[in-house]
Amino acid sequence: MAKGNKIVVAAEPLGRFLDVIVDGALYPGTMVEFTPATEPVNGRPYVRAYQPGTDGDRRAVMILCEDELQGTAATVAYTDGYYGRAYFPAMGEEINVLLKNISGTADSFAIGDLLICDTGTGKFIATTGSPESEPFMVVETVAALTADTLACAIYTGH
Repeated sequence: MAKGNKIVVAAEPLGRFLDVIVDGALYPGTMVEFTPATEPVNGRPYVRAYQPGTDGDRRAVMILCEDELQGTAATVAYTDGYYGRAYFPAMGEEINVLLKNISGTADSFAIGDLLICDTGTGKFIATTGSPESEPFMVVETVAALTADTLACAIYTGH
């Protein structure tokens, strides 16, 4: 489903990469935030899955990238405490984001659907309610998910 085999699709990214330490077992394509009250090690901050308390709450958009230094694919999870990279996208950039398969539902997405981030997991879901932030718009058709899946989306800047 994803476009290419990396999280950041652009050949010449316009956003900013940040070296991080992964707090938890997280997959690339997950939205992360700085781990509160945890000091950086050698200048690298700890990041955890996005978890402000409510789906779609506004936070800096920072997406966990694949572990290029270890040569692992974008579908391989980080182990707790590993060094990794996160990316702050520029508006309009294509990013492969991790869509959450909500158990018991046929999660499908159409081109142009807006996404919000699911609190606690950092995975993306279809917009519901009145969120503060809809940071990504799907740019490929995704039919009935049976598992969490990477899909190409454009960063909206919202």
